[in-house]
Amino acid sequence: MFNNFVALDVETAQGKRWSICQIGITVVENGILQDTITMLVQPPNNEYFGMNISIHGIQPYQTAHVPFFPEIWKKIYPLLKNKKLVAHNASFDKSCLNQALDYYNLEVPKFDFDCTYKMTGKKLNIACNHYGIPLLNHHDAGFDAEACAKIYLKVLKERYPLF
Repeated sequence: MFNNFVALDVETAQGKRWSICQIGITVVENGILQDTITMLVQPPNNEYFGMNISIHGIQPYQTAHVPFFPEIWKKIYPLLKNKKLVAHNASFDKSCLNQALDYYNLEVPKFDFDCTYKMTGKKLNIACNHYGIPLLNHHDAGFDAEACAKIYLKVLKERYPLF
């Protein structure tokens, strides 16, 4: 059903989508936010572009000693497996996941994604403002995933009043 899903957000270290440096997931069961997990990820060669740092504020020294994507994937995949995934601008997050999995020669599972950007037509911060959802630290993957989960629940309630 709609009320069981995982909201997902990733931040990248550079222009390559496989360069995930942070991943956030919010698990929602029966329409209730259960947990938000945020993990730093060491991108390949721990290489960052200044533009990306200016967006999310994550710097190479913060990821120099954290696991690479394959280790993180082992931890988060069980939470994502067989779940509806929701992301704001899902095409970006899905592409990042797929490209990171390809980069590390890992199997790319098929996921069912919904996109809150397509549903609202608004940037994340504007959609949060519209729905009265606090966005405490925009471009932190955990905060963005949680905001996305809350937007999704609000949109579902608008579309399906009996939800």
